[in-house]
Amino acid sequence: QVQLVESGGGLVQAGGSLRLSCAASGLTFSAYTIGWFRQAPGKEREFVAAITWGGGNTYYTDSVKGRFTISKNSAENTGYLQMNSLKPEDTAVYYCAASHDRVRVTTLNLYQHWGQGTQVTVSS
Repeated sequence: QVQLVESGGGLVQAGGSLRLSCAASGLTFSAYTIGWFRQAPGKEREFVAAITWGGGNTYYTDSVKGRFTISKNSAENTGYLQMNSLKPEDTAVYYCAASHDRVRVTTLNLYQHWGQGTQVTVSS
């Protein structure tokens, strides 16, 4: 049974940092693209960042470029999202997900496995 478990969310002031973790079990982590998505109240879930299997290419949505860094440790089956210079508009539930696709990494419905989400709240 595949399981993804996010952790590391919380309340932080604007300008602060958080590091989200995504612990995976039941899958070969190195064979999956790992994506992070977020969903704010009243909004659709949106792509944040992804790191592909194989080459480890990284992708970011424009609003987080230069502030967020995605990484993964395949030996530990764990993915990370380092979030710096946080803004109130980053407030959302953050989800990690796993996909076999390493091209269409921003496409939500191509991710086969999802975590339960972790809340990130940035106060102004």
